[in-house]
Formats: sequence, structure tokens, C-alpha cells
Amino acid sequence: MQLKKKWASGIHQGSLLALVNQASLPSRIRYSVAGVPYGKKIARSKYAERTVNMYELIASCKESAVWGMEHFLKVLSFVPEDKLDWSPSPTAKSARKIAAHTAVYPSAFAKMIRDRRLPLGDEIPAFVAHMADAQNSLTDLAEIEAQFRSGTEELLAAFDGLTPDAVGLILDSGQGWTMPMTFLMRLPGVHAAGHAAQIDYLQTCWGDEQVHF
Repeated sequence: MQLKKKWASGIHQGSLLALVNQASLPSRIRYSVAGVPYGKKIARSKYAERTVNMYELIASCKESAVWGMEHFLKVLSFVPEDKLDWSPSPTAKSARKIAAHTAVYPSAFAKMIRDRRLPLGDEIPAFVAHMADAQNSLTDLAEIEAQFRSGTEELLAAFDGLTPDAVGLILDSGQGWTMPMTFLMRLPGVHAAGHAAQIDYLQTCWGDEQVHF
């Protein structure tokens, strides 16, 4: 079997996070900063100690979000018109549905960052229903791209509104687990890259073995 993606040595055998950490983003984002006070030196495995600056972190997360969006849209652009609604099984999402899902989430992430909180408890069913309605309302590719871009602009503005105290927050899910704000900040780029990989897989199903990167 021929492997489609070989970004760098060993990366095609690793996880999506390996792709994001090793191949796709600037060096300044390739280490964990969750829960670490800004300006404090930290180490990640064998890497040398690095000093984390809040503004560099925000710039990296903004760059990651924009890169994820552009990469997703580029991969999507190689899906033929007659394959947009194709899926490999009745329960699998098509490229169009994956695109609609991915496009509506930057705005949702932006709201979480602005509000400094996650949807909690009784809010979760309404949040899930709202996101489903938003996704289902998008079917035209031009509208999907427009939503993705406007949501990303909203996200970038939310990043600009962060303060040192906000970046250091640990967000409660209300379900027994927490999420550092720094994780939420990196999530938009990882989310887009992950769904781009789903599109990439669908393309192999109809014989497209090209690297769309």
C-alpha cells in the first residue's frame, strides 16, 4: 500500500498533534504552555528551555488559526463537485458536511474566549443544537468559505482582547474536567487541521493520491 502523506521523517506514522507540532507551525508554538506562568522558562522533553511571552503566544495562536483555515480551504478546493456529498458509509460525513462543521466553529471558539468560559451544564444541549442548525444552514461552498473567514476574523479579535490574567485561566467544564485557556487558544488551528485531514482521507477513497498542501 502506498502511503499518501510523508511530510517529514516519521510524521505520517504519528498523530495529528505530531503533524501540527513538527511540520506545520512556527517553532515558537511547538511546545506546551498550558498552566505555565508567562516569562517562566519551561522545557519540553529533549528541547532546550524556552521563554514564553504572552504576546508571542497570542501571535502564534492567531497564526495557527489562520493557517488552519487556509489549509482546510485549499484541501477542500480539490474535492470534485460530484464528490462533495459522497461519503464512504451511511453514518460518515461528506466533504460538504465536514466543511460546514469546520466553518462554524471559529465563531464559537471566539465566544468562549471572549466570555472566558465554556458552555456549562444545561447550556450544552442548546449549544449543540445551535451548532447543528448553523452547520445545516450552510450548503453552498462560497457561503461556507465566507462563514469560515468571518468567524476567523472574529476569533482574531477575541485573541486581541486577552489579558495576562485571562490567558492564565483554567476553564471549568462543569463535567468533572477543566481546560486551560492556553489549550482553548490553540484549539482553533488544531480543529481546522484535523478536519482537513478528514477531507484528505476522503480524497484517497476516490483515488486522489496527490499531496494538497
